[in-house]
Amino acid sequence: MQALTTEQTIAVIGAGTMGAGVAQVAATAGHPVLLFDHVAGAAQQGVSQIQKGLDKLLERGRITAEDRTALLNRIHVADDLNALAPAALVIEAIVEDLDIKQNLFKQLEAICAPDTILASNTSSLSITAIAAALQRPQQLVGMHFFNPAPIMKLVEVIHGLASDEAAVATVFATAQAWGKQAVYARSTPGFIVNRVARPFYGEALRLVQEAGADVPTVDALLREAGGFRMGPFELMDLVGIDISYAVTCAMQAAYYGDPRYAPSLLQRERVDAGYLGRKTGRGFYEYGAQATAPSAQTAPPAPAPASVTVIGDAPFADALLTLIEQAGLPLEREAADQPGDFLILLDEAVLALTDGRMATQASVEDALDGLVLFDLALDYGKATRIGLAKADQTSEAALQEAIGFWQALGKQVSVLDDVPGLCVMRTVCMLANEGADASRQQVCELAAVDVAMQAGLNFPQGPIAWADQLGVSRVASTLDNIAFAYGDDHYRVSPLLVRKAWADKTLL
Repeated sequence: MQALTTEQTIAVIGAGTMGAGVAQVAATAGHPVLLFDHVAGAAQQGVSQIQKGLDKLLERGRITAEDRTALLNRIHVADDLNALAPAALVIEAIVEDLDIKQNLFKQLEAICAPDTILASNTSSLSITAIAAALQRPQQLVGMHFFNPAPIMKLVEVIHGLASDEAAVATVFATAQAWGKQAVYARSTPGFIVNRVARPFYGEALRLVQEAGADVPTVDALLREAGGFRMGPFELMDLVGIDISYAVTCAMQAAYYGDPRYAPSLLQRERVDAGYLGRKTGRGFYEYGAQATAPSAQTAPPAPAPASVTVIGDAPFADALLTLIEQAGLPLEREAADQPGDFLILLDEAVLALTDGRMATQASVEDALDGLVLFDLALDYGKATRIGLAKADQTSEAALQEAIGFWQALGKQVSVLDDVPGLCVMRTVCMLANEGADASRQQVCELAAVDVAMQAGLNFPQGPIAWADQLGVSRVASTLDNIAFAYGDDHYRVSPLLVRKAWADKTLL
């Protein structure tokens, strides 16, 4: 299916930050754009907002004065809905209220041509439900942009139950023509991003609630070891804790109480207190001139170990071996008794990558004295921080030796309580699990999960590709071990992961 041509008019309803941004995207692509808002003067304010943004781009040399003028000349303020009749595509970006959206689209059906495509930018409402009130439900499609629309690359193109395939394909092709990374998704709660992202927040909240680590430490580990641009608490404060909490509550309600989407008491507590994040000056962090940024828990310097023996192999082994050699630590290599085993032996400590078991449990089951587990990193060579947890029966001297080892490799060390899966590992495994289930339930293709999470939330790597890199069997067994520790259906493994693990195949 071909994209709409640049001679065809695009209409945008709602001139707030999102609506103005969408209008700018369409005008940048060369379309004539009609911008309407029911609040008097709001559409003109939206144009002024676009102009200010373009002026900044002009100052930075990102656009020419001629391009700026041409773009603004393509955007026209519409005085009423009837003026939108010539539009080939109408995109609404108004309040998230089902009745209001249905009433708007009913009016548009009477104004626009029968083949006009109607699109909703909703992030939370069902496209199927919105379309149910229309005479031509097949013409309604979801077109979910991410804020700020001119910058963020992702557009989720949502297929409602009644949506016409040709209309959906046209919207998809048009989004691509506008320079966006479009992904198809079925109209299900949360679509792709808001669904698959839940564990990024949920696991962090669980860790803090059970005193596994504090807020700044969790954020630091996911940034500095996991490679995420922002930590989950920083992101919740930026977006608004009330918004994040509302999305989680809506997801749990939509999925009939599924424990995977259970809201957190930590969020509820802050919402009740009015600590909503940056917009109120206080959330999980404090903001303002007098606020001091809290630091992650970081272990003080410890002596480097006298000897290092690496047993077995792992996908990340080469990066660690290079770091050990660069640190000048005496190194010996030994083969593992079992394929896939990987251990680092120091004088008193034994280091192993977390497999979802508590260190205390793994120490007994594997007969490893002095066991200290280390957390996952996106790239051990580039990571600047690592999380550790010791078994209850491991001595403090062994822990200090483990800390000294990682510090010798150039890493800051955060010591967590002995929680299942530590921080980065459990988060990544749960993200991959949610993505796999979304695909299995026909919400989207597996590859679309990675595109959506990287383009929509700036994830350092798609969770599906990350699972393949880790090994699907490792992801599945890690989740099984975490589920055993908690006795909680929250960590049930997607049947798709289980199947691929048994077949010893990748997801992609």
